[in-house]
Amino acid sequence: MSILDDVAALSAAGPLCDACLGRVFADRSYGLTNAERGRSLRVARALDADADVEAVDVDDCWVCEGRCGEFDAWAERCAEAVTDVEFDTYQVGTRPPPLIEENGTFLREEADLPADAGESFKSEYNREVGKRVGRLTDTTVDFERPDVQFLLDIEADRVEATVNSAFVYGRYRKLERDIPQTEWPCRECHGSGYQGSQPCDYCDGEGYLYETSVEGLTAPVVQDVMDGTDAVFHGAGREDVDALMLGTGRPFVIEIKEPRRRNVDVDRLEDDVNALAEGRVEVEGLRLATHGMVERVKKLDASKRYRAEVEFGDAVAADALAAALDDLSGTTIEQYTPSRVDHRRASRTRTRDVYEATGERSDPRHATVEVNGAGGLYVKELVSGDEGRTEPSLAGLLDTAATVTALDVLAVEGEDEPFEDGDFFRE
Repeated sequence: MSILDDVAALSAAGPLCDACLGRVFADRSYGLTNAERGRSLRVARALDADADVEAVDVDDCWVCEGRCGEFDAWAERCAEAVTDVEFDTYQVGTRPPPLIEENGTFLREEADLPADAGESFKSEYNREVGKRVGRLTDTTVDFERPDVQFLLDIEADRVEATVNSAFVYGRYRKLERDIPQTEWPCRECHGSGYQGSQPCDYCDGEGYLYETSVEGLTAPVVQDVMDGTDAVFHGAGREDVDALMLGTGRPFVIEIKEPRRRNVDVDRLEDDVNALAEGRVEVEGLRLATHGMVERVKKLDASKRYRAEVEFGDAVAADALAAALDDLSGTTIEQYTPSRVDHRRASRTRTRDVYEATGERSDPRHATVEVNGAGGLYVKELVSGDEGRTEPSLAGLLDTAATVTALDVLAVEGEDEPFEDGDFFRE
């Protein structure tokens, strides 16, 4: 059969609008809308001497039941749903009524055409409404990770607009001890502040074990500026609560849920965050990022440089300290899960490399030690030995107790850096 014979068979099944007629042949020509394709096929059929093909009003179409005349209306509803939302990219999806999908199947069966001939009603709706949304909002379509996703629920007569998260990347320095990276809910009351009807004794009714956190000093400011509903802090690892984070800082991403603003002044945002933190935490290099940066930061294979103030149980000679640190340099360490984190980490033995270890005594029982090691190296246990859980250790090599009294992270240096990759930042 020729294509005009197919047109005749389709038309004989009942009144068919141009879009529904053209949709069946969408894979046979390009550069036209389905409605334009359908009209062209009617004209071609009408030119056949024996043909009498009349145009069909879209409202009389038995397949789409008039829905193909509503593209403009649905696009306007999408635009109205996000009038107070700032966005650059979007995507449109459609939930068609089951009856319309069945009608499309019956139409192809009546003309003895394959069930997948042309394109689906849903595909056409996504495209046609999507084009109009882009024009109305001056934004571009993104099929990967758009700022806004629209779902057209045609049967329920509803537009569902989902505003996807925005992301801000940067590095932080923690300049005071006893500040965790993220909020630390009390493990007894689980953050409620109460045990039964009484204030929690463990956290004095606060719900948290620490007054503030890096997250608490940064994320709320970003959430407020971007006018979001919530904020999530993602860090490239984390330092101990009692450790400082110095040098170039630790990479992080703050994710803002359902932001109403995206294109913010990051320099001003950086100033606002630092003003709120009042010297306890500093951020730098803030940039608008993409969703991919979250995984990139969390999977960063980062080496770290530490400075530890160490106290020994017995007097240690300078040459003995130097020899022990030299023995640790370039060594692969075996560390069983430290006793101090055993309650929240899986119990197993991990191997980590010490790239370099140096140090200098301040007196026979005190020294400053610097360690450059692989990510995940427990430096406190590298010094103390953790009752044999870490081998070798500085304490074991010196045959005396060794305790870290103060720890600073001097640098976080990832093998996957730099982060200056356009795929991970918004322009």
